[in-house]
Amino acid sequence: MENIMGYVIVFGIIIVFMAIAIYNRATEAVEFYVAGRRIPAFWNGMAVAADWMSAASFISMAGALYALGYDGLAYIMGWTGGYVLLAMLIAPYLRKFGKYTVPDFIAERYESQFARLVALVTAIIISFTYMVGQVAGVGIIMGRLFGVPFEIGIAIGMIVIIATTILGGMKSITWTQVAQYIVLITAYLLPVSILAVQWFGVPLPQILYGKVLENIIQLETQHGISPHYVEPFVKFNLAQFLALTFVLMAGTAALPHILMRFFTTPSVRDARVSAGWALFFIAILYLTAPAYAAFARYVILKDVVGKPVDQLPDWAQKWAETGLFNVVDKNGDGIIQWAELNMHRDIVVLATPEIAGLVAVVGFFVMAGGLAAALSTADGLLLVIAAAISNDLYAKMIDPKAPEKRVVLIGKIAVAVAGIIGGFVAAQQIAFIVQIVAWAFSLATASFFPALVLGVFWKRLNKQGAVAGLVTGLVVTIAYIYLNKVHGFSILGIQHTASGLFGLIANLIVTIAVTLATQPPSERIQKMVEDLRYPKKIHEV
Repeated sequence: MENIMGYVIVFGIIIVFMAIAIYNRATEAVEFYVAGRRIPAFWNGMAVAADWMSAASFISMAGALYALGYDGLAYIMGWTGGYVLLAMLIAPYLRKFGKYTVPDFIAERYESQFARLVALVTAIIISFTYMVGQVAGVGIIMGRLFGVPFEIGIAIGMIVIIATTILGGMKSITWTQVAQYIVLITAYLLPVSILAVQWFGVPLPQILYGKVLENIIQLETQHGISPHYVEPFVKFNLAQFLALTFVLMAGTAALPHILMRFFTTPSVRDARVSAGWALFFIAILYLTAPAYAAFARYVILKDVVGKPVDQLPDWAQKWAETGLFNVVDKNGDGIIQWAELNMHRDIVVLATPEIAGLVAVVGFFVMAGGLAAALSTADGLLLVIAAAISNDLYAKMIDPKAPEKRVVLIGKIAVAVAGIIGGFVAAQQIAFIVQIVAWAFSLATASFFPALVLGVFWKRLNKQGAVAGLVTGLVVTIAYIYLNKVHGFSILGIQHTASGLFGLIANLIVTIAVTLATQPPSERIQKMVEDLRYPKKIHEV
């Protein structure tokens, strides 16, 4: 009966998303890529929030805080602070520029089709990496719902993701994401708010966070767990903490699928206002995530640790079927120790309702919220890949005279192919969701961030410098990810999740050196860059 209830809730919500997508389907390129540039700031801000709050935010961020404690706060500070950079340095200027995609801006700003090619390949690499994390989240949810292995869960989820993206492009995605935000934020707040009422009589877990931390420290002391949850720089050193925070900020401001959302507003002013609304909608979840992690950790310490191994609760048995939870009695005493718990951090949010003994409907609704978060971001990422292949590669480089319908069709085919490949890669379980997503941010920091910011604020920057820097940043970042994750190499203890810092430094050095050693861009481009920085100086596109 419980499973039937879960199917009704999850698939009922999916059907609503599909209905919205069908109702808002688009066939024209301007509708498919930028929703006709008619999305009001408030609704675009909500759609940006849904696009942004991916499986990493919904599923994995609280899990990271659960596992990392204080050090996990780097994720929250970086991802939230990035919207300040986005609103101040990039989004309004790209909207004023009036194109469809980031490669469009790169090609025009640097007067080079080769720059477009490098940019579209970069956009695909970043978006594909990010998408793998979302698909992994879908696999976890579907695996728990159906009681099937992770890989089968991914296959089920990919059918839904590909279908919702193909149906109508940015127009349908925008209004689907508005609905998805409402579902995901309600689902995220519901269980932890219920727990706050049960424990403290107040439905505000955000302000009860400190009290729960005190309880955690007491239980950790009782069970002999050290170091404590609240101690800083245990998992990360200071250099990693600061580097990760910065990389996530800069990467936020340069992610192609987020920047595309700001091409959908009617004006530059609306682009700025929608960035403000997005930050507000995002903050609701981000202020709750630390409390979520603390509440989950407290329940585990109180109700699981110290109990007999043969008395595992029902929720543990159900999650064991997915392969994401198990207990190994290492010392053979028959009692569960903290160190003997193997709980995949990415199930913390999804399992919390069951762990806390809440009614089954709450748990299923949380699964629906997690699915909404993963779907909303995966849709946006697939659209970036589709736009890069159909608009930037095919329509702008291969066949500029191609009819609009053919361009849109090629975009839809690209969505399907990229989705299938992404599902296969996600099934390999190469890392935790939040780590995979951090790689995408590192890649964006090391490549697009300098090209976009300097492209707006340094008119002397030319195509040679921008392309050389972009390629250098990508290569250095990918190399550092490989060397650190596979071989343990590090500089100052900085891990692969913050590898974009070194790519950014290399990018800036190469960009500046090559630019100063070569001819400046044309007078037309320098005048265009000057005009771009003054929103009231010329008519808005």
